[in-house]
Amino acid sequence: MTDTTEPTGNHSPAAPPTASASRVHLDNGGGAPLHPLARQALLQALDDGWADPHRLHTEGRRAARLLDGAREAVAAVLGARTEEVRFTAGHASALRDALVGTAKARRRAGGDVVVGGTERAAVLHAAAAAAQAQEGERAVVGVDRHGRVDADAFADRVARPGVALAALQHANGEVGTRQPLSTVHEATRAAGVPLLVDAGASLGHDVVPDAWDLLAAHPADWGGPAGVGVLAVRQRVRAVPPAPEDADPWAPGGVSVPAAFAAAVALQATEADRAAQDERRRLLTQRVREAAAAVPDVEVVGEPDDRLPHVVTFSCLYVDGEALVTELDRAGFAVGSGSACTASTLEPSHVLAAMGVLTHGNVRIALDRSTTEDDVDRFLAVLPGAVRRVRDVLGVGGL
Repeated sequence: MTDTTEPTGNHSPAAPPTASASRVHLDNGGGAPLHPLARQALLQALDDGWADPHRLHTEGRRAARLLDGAREAVAAVLGARTEEVRFTAGHASALRDALVGTAKARRRAGGDVVVGGTERAAVLHAAAAAAQAQEGERAVVGVDRHGRVDADAFADRVARPGVALAALQHANGEVGTRQPLSTVHEATRAAGVPLLVDAGASLGHDVVPDAWDLLAAHPADWGGPAGVGVLAVRQRVRAVPPAPEDADPWAPGGVSVPAAFAAAVALQATEADRAAQDERRRLLTQRVREAAAAVPDVEVVGEPDDRLPHVVTFSCLYVDGEALVTELDRAGFAVGSGSACTASTLEPSHVLAAMGVLTHGNVRIALDRSTTEDDVDRFLAVLPGAVRRVRDVLGVGGL
């Protein structure tokens, strides 16, 4: 797949940031370039699906057919029924509404919400709010040094009385580690507790097992447009939508039909060649892991094998994360730092803190489907010098 925003030439490490074609974007987690087929679908749907899908006239019915087709396509990938899939205003709102709505519907069972220690900030905050609203508590289950949740501890916690629901990501979007989802889902089902799975970092990149009761996904992560989310709720699960009086109670005011249609087309396209992309990107991320580990005082974090194919994070001792991101940006490379879901704050990552690894000076790489071997080669050639220059500026180069 060719994207005209990808690099085509050499550049100087001292060059200021530009929007030229020589730049390499390696911060694709949560916001990948629009897939070419999604772009085509979006343009088509802008012409054919602009009307309100709830109206009875020809234009409204045409939009409704596009929206229904999009739900059916996403459901097929998830192994769900079409009626179990909804489009929402965004990924964060899907997670929040699923947590709050399910906790409210199950208030007779209790008010506690059990979550993993490396969930994204939207889940942690919504879980706290949902538990507080039902006079329960948010119980956070710890993770190991790779970021994998303690499955036995999770099972023990959900088995206690008073648990409304549990939430666990399929894989961590910051360090790539997959969670023991199937094992945890067996435990939650045995306890009669629904499990919300955050597949925001993995759907479109990895196989998401059929081990969930509610599932939220992020189309912008797999090359769909921003401004739309996916929420799937099994029919057996009781959940109260945020706007019960609205025509679309899980997306008050409705969703963009063109965006939903383009998201579904992008997901179908990524699934069609996912196996080949998986192999290619795993080879590239392995090269990044090995090269980063060879830089003095750099720690590569996350599970080395049981992981997402496109995500790498490493932390650099004696380095400020903001300064390193800026230095790499000057060299023409866009990377992430801090927590993947709160990167704009440049605060220490709560994910890395939960893992007990170095939280400062971290760089997060998420490879797009259009990232080339040459892109990675150029990045790895620049990385050691960028780390060294930042350390020299901070006066710690000789430590």
